[in-house]
Amino acid sequence: MSRKIIDEAIEYVKELFEGNSDGHGVDHAMRVYRNTQVIMEKYPEADSVVVALAALLHDADDHKLFNTDNNANARGFLEKNGLPIEKIDYICQIINSVSFSHNRGKIPDTIEGKIVQDADRIDAIGAIGIARTFAYGGKAGRPLGDSIKHFYDKLLLLKEELNTDSAKELAQKRHDYMVEFLKEYYAETGEELP
Repeated sequence: MSRKIIDEAIEYVKELFEGNSDGHGVDHAMRVYRNTQVIMEKYPEADSVVVALAALLHDADDHKLFNTDNNANARGFLEKNGLPIEKIDYICQIINSVSFSHNRGKIPDTIEGKIVQDADRIDAIGAIGIARTFAYGGKAGRPLGDSIKHFYDKLLLLKEELNTDSAKELAQKRHDYMVEFLKEYYAETGEELP
């Protein structure tokens, strides 16, 4: 059942995010899922099915994308696939611990929550994080300067807010890449580096 429900979750997020191009689409969900698989290698005690489902569904009810209450999209999928209510509640608890803006400085209580939160934050930095920042900024009509400000408000802070040693190892190279990008951006614009 575990592989079947994960495959069905992948198909569900493909449908749910069809046409999304702001950096929160199916490609993001799949990268977060793959990040969890890398991080989990050092945490065999983690429930791999819970982690996989929370990673794949973590944006299924994101307030920037959907007008839902109580994780309605994620819950609907999990209920339809026959998961017990305790497991659905646990997966939704993990999903609700992912958002940076809603969970700044909060550390999830469980290893599964820590892994999924870290996996999402890893996808917000490095080359992918840069691309996602400008994709979202373009969709939101945000000027370049506001997207650059986002690096200082969030992206450059993420490396220090990770929970697992695995994620911290993955983050360093990506963080350094963003720092170099910003140096080049300021060199090309002639603006002063803050």
